[in-house]
Order: sequence, then structure tokens, then C-alpha cells
Amino acid sequence: VQLVESGGGLVQPGGSLRLSCAASGFTFSSFAMSWYRQAPGKERERVAAITSGGGRTNYADSVKGRFTISRDNAKNTVYLQMNSLKPEDTAVYYCNAGGSSRSLGYSYAQTFWGKGTLVTVSS
Repeated sequence: VQLVESGGGLVQPGGSLRLSCAASGFTFSSFAMSWYRQAPGKERERVAAITSGGGRTNYADSVKGRFTISRDNAKNTVYLQMNSLKPEDTAVYYCNAGGSSRSLGYSYAQTFWGKGTLVTVSS
């Protein structure tokens, strides 16, 4: 199983980035996907999740209206479009497959993680 994130980097406040996560080694279309982030000195938090078919999503309050999660099951890839970025969005962003979400109504016995990509929002 591999989850490989890309698209991180340095961006100015108010700017945009699009993260991608390429998946392999499991049946991507059967798994819900999430993006998490971890800022220095803070716990890892989930920022967005999407169901296996892509029909439902949810977001952390801190990113609602600014971030959009999407997926392309034909390409085994999940995306996170991040707009209106703020310095407090600075973190390592991780791709996750499986896990559980009470609000989206799923729970998987397995969960997989990528190694993360760094997003720095600074002027």
C-alpha cells in the first residue's frame, strides 16, 4: 500500500495550493479518504473527508468554505484544493485511507497513511 502526497510548498497568505495523493496497492474506490494536518507542537487533526464514491464530504470548521476535497477513482487520486490560505494553515498535510467518520457514516477495519507534504503559508 502506498499513499504519496504532492503539491505542498511555500505560499503567501491569501494564496492557493492544490494537494494530490496518489494511491496504490489497495482498492481505492472502496475506501473513504481524508486529509489530515499536523502543525508544529499540535495534534494531528482531520481537515476534510470524502466517501468512497465521492458523494459526501465534510470539513473541519477551520477550513470550511476555503478547502475542497475531491477524488478521481479512475486515477486513484484524492485532492485537496486550498484557497484563501492563512498562516495558521501551515502544517504537514497527510493523506489517509479508511479510518472512521460518524458524520459520514463509515468505519473501516484498515487505515493507511501517507508520509505527508509540508505547506507553509508565509509572507
